[in-house]
Amino acid sequence: MPGLMVANRMTQSHEYYMRMALEEARRAGEINEVPVGALLVTLSGEILASTHNRTIATQDPTAHAEMLALRAGAGKLQNYRLLNTTLYVTIEPCLMCAGALVHARVARLVFGASDPRWGAAVSLYHAATDPRLNHQMEVIAGVCAVECRGLMQAFFRSKRT
Repeated sequence: MPGLMVANRMTQSHEYYMRMALEEARRAGEINEVPVGALLVTLSGEILASTHNRTIATQDPTAHAEMLALRAGAGKLQNYRLLNTTLYVTIEPCLMCAGALVHARVARLVFGASDPRWGAAVSLYHAATDPRLNHQMEVIAGVCAVECRGLMQAFFRSKRT
């Protein structure tokens, strides 16, 4: 699969940023949002945005952590094109978010756990690396996957009890 790297080749910095995304995901869970966290980072390591899901709080179906990170990053850079950035997100992005990453020209997507029901980077679709689209990005999957998946599973388990 072009552009896909697995976590066994990750650098320490990927884990560092993913742990920050996990903290954002925990914040989401604390306010009864689906626990997904995201960070948008420049090549030099500057954090442009650190966000978590806020769909319930904002009553906005597009307020996924990834979308909020893209909006904040674009505002900070004063440009809708987020060239040379990396998005770290705890769960594989959905089709909406993956499409937005392509439109924003994000250079790299690093995510924790795959999402077999909604994932649009490697699971159901390959939007991030589809050569038919005008932009492809590097995808690194599985960074802190066990912790990311566990956080999501615990959240939904608590909803069922």
